[in-house]
Amino acid sequence: MRVVMFGYQTWGHRTLRALLDSDHEVVLVVTHPRSDHVYERIWDDSVAELAEKHDLPVLLRYRPDDDELLRALRDAAPDIIVANNWRTWLPPEIFDAPPHGTLNVHDSLLPAYAGFSPLIWALINGEREVGVTAHRMNTELDMGDIVLQRAVPVGPDDTATDLFHRTIDLIEPIVHDALDLIASGRAQWVPQDRSRASFFHKRSVEDSRIDWNWPAEDLERLVRAQSDPYPNAFTHHCGERIRIVSAAVSQARYGGTPGRVFIREGDGVVIVAGADARGGRRPGLVVRRLRTDDGTEYAASDYFQTMGGYLTPQP
Repeated sequence: MRVVMFGYQTWGHRTLRALLDSDHEVVLVVTHPRSDHVYERIWDDSVAELAEKHDLPVLLRYRPDDDELLRALRDAAPDIIVANNWRTWLPPEIFDAPPHGTLNVHDSLLPAYAGFSPLIWALINGEREVGVTAHRMNTELDMGDIVLQRAVPVGPDDTATDLFHRTIDLIEPIVHDALDLIASGRAQWVPQDRSRASFFHKRSVEDSRIDWNWPAEDLERLVRAQSDPYPNAFTHHCGERIRIVSAAVSQARYGGTPGRVFIREGDGVVIVAGADARGGRRPGLVVRRLRTDDGTEYAASDYFQTMGGYLTPQP
């Protein structure tokens, strides 16, 4: 089949790599210009550079809404479009143009976690597995019929970085297998159950701000979800921002006011957590390692020389 590819960052790079390694012909590549957005500088393997290396025509676009792109798409005459991590809406005159429409590759187990940053949100929410879905694009965000889906388990100590590497390795086989099913006429398209759908917004630095009213279990997952190279979960101590690099749920239960720097436990320092912490029936968050804004990393037991005081959302 003749394929036009829309994609961006490492997800798009892996998708184009899969297409180049397939029996299908890539006739046009459309990608975004590089961005300074904090999350878009992570995993930023260049789709454009890979396409140019293979002498493929490339168009750089923020949005696919100009006549030049539409003419290029018509001239390319694709049998199918394959999209992965295209960051803006594709209109029907594009996604429905080829005979086989547009195959979108999304890094969640749809219909759950449609939208943005699905791995991070899934880890924060304690999901037991994550994965990749190949589905046909329609007018609704990530809601088209599914042709193929693969899952990987989430371990108790996994970070978002671990899950990224595990799911990124699913892209090439899922692209190969989905296109082979479509080309051979063996594809079975399964409608998504809308009652199970959930939609998530793009993350920003504000979403990494720690709310000590959250239960310790949720905060521990937030720390893992905001692992390096993502912007770490952060809070403030004595007016200075500190980033939590490593944490655990405490063994004992602690009561008091959320955010209180309380006591040493094991290899860390317990911070009281949870909206109902005053009851003393919940664990706290054991902060093990933290990083200051100048990049210096500390063991929490070294940084907190004395107990007492509070960690706060604002300076």
